[in-house]
Amino acid sequence: MFHDATSGHQVVATRGAQRSPQQYEWRVLEFPRTTSHSQVRTMMTEHAEYGRWELARSQILVGGQRRIWLRRRVYKLQRTDVY
Repeated sequence: MFHDATSGHQVVATRGAQRSPQQYEWRVLEFPRTTSHSQVRTMMTEHAEYGRWELARSQILVGGQRRIWLRRRVYKLQRTDVY
């Protein structure tokens, strides 16, 4: 139903020079024009609920194809030594 056009992780810094940069993982979904609006919405809802993805951008191309960029924050975990 959709094509995952991502070939890896991209890291992007957010705006603001005084803040520490936040890093995001990106995923691009492409839907053919035959895919209904409700099917796209269902797919995006599943990504949001189970994968913690959020909508960053959407685009409808000339032929009717939909391209949607999803992002989620990358958390760096620090080890805590507890004895």
